[in-house]
Amino acid sequence: MTDPQLSPPAKAGLASLSLAAIGVVYGDIGTSPLYAFREAMKASGGGGDNVLGVLSLITWSLMIIVTLKYVALLMRADNQGEGGTLSLLALAERGLGGRRPLVLALGLIGAALFFGDAAITPAISVLSAVEGLSLVTTAFDPWIELISVVIIIGLFLVQYRGTAAVAVFFGPITLVWFAVMAWGGLVHVMDAPQVLGALNPWHAVHFLLTHGVLGLVVLGAVFLAVTGAEALYADMGHFGRRPIQAAWIVVVLPALLVNYFGQGALILKDPSALENPFFRLYPDTLLLPVVILATAATIIASQAVISGAFSLTRQAIQLRLLPRMRIRHTSEAQEGQIYMPAVNQGLLVAVLALVVVFGSSSALASAYGIAVTGTMVVTAMLAMIVAHKHWGLSAPLAVALFTPFLALDLIFFGANLLKLFEGGWLPLGLAMLVVIIMTAWIKGTDVVLGKEARGEMGLDKLIAMLGAKPLQKVPGTAVFLTSDPDHAPAALLHSLKHFKVLHEQNVVLTIRTADIPRVAPDDRVTMVDLAPGFRQVTLTWGYAEEPDVPEGLALCRKLGWKFDIMATSFILSRRSLRLSSRREIPGWMARLFILMARNSAPASDYFRIPAGRVVELGTQVNV
Repeated sequence: MTDPQLSPPAKAGLASLSLAAIGVVYGDIGTSPLYAFREAMKASGGGGDNVLGVLSLITWSLMIIVTLKYVALLMRADNQGEGGTLSLLALAERGLGGRRPLVLALGLIGAALFFGDAAITPAISVLSAVEGLSLVTTAFDPWIELISVVIIIGLFLVQYRGTAAVAVFFGPITLVWFAVMAWGGLVHVMDAPQVLGALNPWHAVHFLLTHGVLGLVVLGAVFLAVTGAEALYADMGHFGRRPIQAAWIVVVLPALLVNYFGQGALILKDPSALENPFFRLYPDTLLLPVVILATAATIIASQAVISGAFSLTRQAIQLRLLPRMRIRHTSEAQEGQIYMPAVNQGLLVAVLALVVVFGSSSALASAYGIAVTGTMVVTAMLAMIVAHKHWGLSAPLAVALFTPFLALDLIFFGANLLKLFEGGWLPLGLAMLVVIIMTAWIKGTDVVLGKEARGEMGLDKLIAMLGAKPLQKVPGTAVFLTSDPDHAPAALLHSLKHFKVLHEQNVVLTIRTADIPRVAPDDRVTMVDLAPGFRQVTLTWGYAEEPDVPEGLALCRKLGWKFDIMATSFILSRRSLRLSSRREIPGWMARLFILMARNSAPASDYFRIPAGRVVELGTQVNV
């Protein structure tokens, strides 16, 4: 899953969109050959007898999971062109007529597992590329970990500058990477064409039937070949369905298969190449350029995951699953160019910890599969609901359609669970932490809104009282934000209580998040005149958009209100949260919620309201 900051212009043709998709969407799965076949063969015990079985498992995993499940089926389950776990969650909730606890739980788990994946991908990808230096000269061996750390730190430090300037090179560099992979594999396939027998799925079935538990262990390693498959679906909104499908069928899938078959052929000829079969595909004279190219490809793959974490976090904030966080725009031309300091810092710490603790790509491989397989299980389950509610399939047919994929995902998930104590606990732990954070925020927000609702006065009642006993008016316009347009905003009540005056124009503003990714400007604003001097305005943004209140209110001019920001004051209520002795949620959850609320970005920053036009009035709420 990546950020729209990496997407090309919407008017670009199929070829240019496909090239851009190759750079952004396929960076993760495109670097899997660096370690996937090696780890699967090591898990099998090595030996030429297992090459066809392992290759067949990799081949048919790519065909069934990526080509059939994602490219052919899931890419049809889009929310106005957007894909990804949270898009599926929004579609499922809309189809079910509201938020359901089980569906919400699935969405939270899927999103949380992505953050685990986002931490592991840069660590394992960069380590696996830099480890190729050992084949150039053993002098680099003691420095592999340090070099990887320096590259990763540099990658995260430049995030604040945005990536538009370098993103134009992502597609061409990754295309060269796939071409080099295909060439390296093809040379060796021609030397041992018998590896093409792995195209027969019987070799995969026979391997699993004859190897018992070892077969499951190998299956867990084989899954490394399809990590990054979620990106096809998650990035659909940035590139469109056809360019991603075309890139997969024409370039990515053939290059991956040829490279894997080349590694298999090399092992058949030289079993000692198992230590690093990918880089051994190339002659010694080309090793250094290939290592440099591999490092560039892994940096691109890592960039896509980091940007995806920014994008997913923004969507989660819009869907009220996380507290507001500071968002910096790094481009005036592209709305999607964003940088989130808190997410960037958290990921950097997690990635560096992984590199230092595990130290090698082989050690990290044990931790990699669980996060991705867990996300795929969630995706298959949500897709059943979407197929029934949005595609119009009967419930039995929708279940029957996705059950085979769910069963395969569960088998892979079970296979990866065998590596739970070898590092697999890590992504599960990270995901659990994210789920706890999201749950605490949702529950705490419900408690606060519930308590405020019990103490609020109906807006109609307040307007009637003010009409009966008019107050002194002061020039200008006051905008009061509220989440419930039927009740008087707390800031308005406090303003009346303390100042005993009203502005000439008073606007009760509610900001909504739609369950679609983007809302057309014509549908952005609704306005109702409640009484002389009072109007109610509702601004609506999609969950993939960023609210800009001044820009939204400017649209009110078409509806008859000449909004002038220089004559407008935004009067906001700032909550002061305190721990209550009579709590509706557990104490630890209340404390975590209060901590997040105190460190969340101010509403004025998040909604892009100029600081000079904001007045804040404090209220106390017990949690």
